[in-house]
Amino acid sequence: MTERVSTWRPHAYSVATMRAQARRVLPRPIFDFADGGAEDERTLRRNEAAFSAFGFLPRPLCGSSHRDLSIELFGKSLRLPVLIGPTGLAGLFWPDGECATARAAARAGTVYCASHASVVPLEAIAACEASPRWMQVFVYRDRGFTREFAERAAAAKYDALVLTIDNQLTGNRERDLRNGFTIPPRFGPAAFAAMALKLPWLMRMRGELKYITFGNYVDRLGASDLKTLAERMPSLLDTSLSWRDVDQLRSWWKGPFLLKGILHPQDAKEALARGVDGVIVSNHGGRQLDGAVAAVEALPAVVEAVAGRIPILVDGGIRRGRDVIVALALGASACVIGRPHLWGLAVAGEAGVMQVLEILRREIDRVMGLCGVSSIGQIGPDLLMREDCLPLHPTC
Repeated sequence: MTERVSTWRPHAYSVATMRAQARRVLPRPIFDFADGGAEDERTLRRNEAAFSAFGFLPRPLCGSSHRDLSIELFGKSLRLPVLIGPTGLAGLFWPDGECATARAAARAGTVYCASHASVVPLEAIAACEASPRWMQVFVYRDRGFTREFAERAAAAKYDALVLTIDNQLTGNRERDLRNGFTIPPRFGPAAFAAMALKLPWLMRMRGELKYITFGNYVDRLGASDLKTLAERMPSLLDTSLSWRDVDQLRSWWKGPFLLKGILHPQDAKEALARGVDGVIVSNHGGRQLDGAVAAVEALPAVVEAVAGRIPILVDGGIRRGRDVIVALALGASACVIGRPHLWGLAVAGEAGVMQVLEILRREIDRVMGLCGVSSIGQIGPDLLMREDCLPLHPTC
């Protein structure tokens, strides 16, 4: 595939405007593939709405002429408390989408986590030399396959391994069903006629669709056809996933090891007891169990259970810098985004992802300044008040 690097920054002043631009340039089935959730999408909406339950208690006289947005995570210094999470098939949104995103994350001074379902193999992403980089894994019926992923990530010098625990059964994503979305996307004559309205996407992707596949699976499964791989994927995953598998992966992987998909505080305690180095509070962006609580609603109990002994990250519904500040005030070490970076990628490739991260950086900086906060470490529960007007923490 030919690398396409865009240096043009889209005119987007918020994540919402970037989403609107992505909606205009993407075919409806592909936009909905990223944008949609499971069933009635209650959890998807709840993820975003839950942040509105918190208001700020600013202290402007504290003085914050200079704000430091940097954090330390697993021995790495990051310039931004926002990481890019694993999202499958980014190559549908922009050619070489995973590498474009990894480069953007590195330029912004933050982490890129590669998806198990990336279009290009994890080794090719590592060859971009973007760092820090993490690798997502699942647990398969063939535990040897799971171990291979961990060993390949280690050989490619990934900095951390992330086990996603809430996707052993695929959620019922009804937008995809309604759109007749298939992997790979197939368009009949009528659909191709409609593509005339999506020329930016069509022109850059017309020579790329034949290369769209699950790059990490091709050699192992002996098939390059994405339809064949997609049909086999559910049968590969093991629904009997248990803490024994966590223990096994922990023994195979020597670096930082995180669990993604934690909502229950007891699971956070168990992860800590079993030597897990970090947890990501997540409901898979509302794409799995519709009716699950919002990630930010689950965050305080997980923070209490862990009691500062390991980093806690959170994803789901983060659309503004103020959302990041709320999560940090509730005890998160950092936030993880999914859909927002795909919207930026769809609009302008690497430059679009950079723009999304820059939008969030500016918003975080502005909220910190208006609240009288000079560094991430100063953000705590005394900055927040719940909608019921009861402070989350006594003010000094």
